[in-house]
Amino acid sequence: MQAERAAELSKADLLTAMVGEFPQLQGVMGRYYALHDGEPREVADAIEQHYRPRFAGDKLPEGPIASAVALADKLDSLAALFSIKELPTGEKDPFGLRRAALGVIRIVAENQLPLSLKDLVDGAFGPFRGKPQTDLKVFFTERMRSYFLERGYSANEVEAVLSLNPVAIALIPKQLEAVRAFSALPEAASLAAANKRIANILRQAEAQGVTFGDTDVSAFKEPAEISLFEALQTASHSARPLFDSGDFAGYLKTFASLKSPVDLFFDAVMVMADDKKLRENRLALLTDMRKAMNRFSDISKLAA
Repeated sequence: MQAERAAELSKADLLTAMVGEFPQLQGVMGRYYALHDGEPREVADAIEQHYRPRFAGDKLPEGPIASAVALADKLDSLAALFSIKELPTGEKDPFGLRRAALGVIRIVAENQLPLSLKDLVDGAFGPFRGKPQTDLKVFFTERMRSYFLERGYSANEVEAVLSLNPVAIALIPKQLEAVRAFSALPEAASLAAANKRIANILRQAEAQGVTFGDTDVSAFKEPAEISLFEALQTASHSARPLFDSGDFAGYLKTFASLKSPVDLFFDAVMVMADDKKLRENRLALLTDMRKAMNRFSDISKLAA
């Protein structure tokens, strides 16, 4: 494979006198040497471009071969150094690991590559079996947070998406745009506050050891809870195909219709009722609502 050949030759020019004298030519000379020796142009280009992006705003590697070698090089460096605890500290980053992680994020996100963070990290740690990977995953999340903040998204928007540990990096920009579009709706503030309230109620119920099953509409007593149940069923039915088609903005906007029934529910219904079955059923309803609305972003973070 050309990607394997490019990877095999990617560091060969580091042993030459030219690069020894002019280190800034690493990769550039490798490309010329490869072309001189009759290597395919795609291999030669990948040798030069696998260092990209070298700095903030630099061009990305072009094409699948160069991108593959660039990702492999950066991920290998990250996994190797994290496996021996050579992590950046404060302002010190002698091995350029922040730049390497940002490069991975940019290559995947901006080229819309269908790669998950988990698969990338798992693959990188292949030669370092048994080494903890959590630190690197957290490191990537922090770099993604900085990257998307620099692209103009608010801290709340970024936290809403990243707090759910998204799998597909390439989908994050689209999900952030969806959260931004939802935030602009007149119903957004109320629903974000409701989601925060629901999260607190469910957290307290869990701390008290309360368990419950699926929502049972026949167990409801108050018109307000029946109304919320029916509105949630209708919205979820309409939203599901939008999510499946990747229309994240449309998915979230569908739940704007829940504002009035949610407001009415909290005005008229006591969730933690004395009746055990009623209490558990109301908690199940709130759980259903939270799962539906927060499928790819935690809307409660918009109320932070």
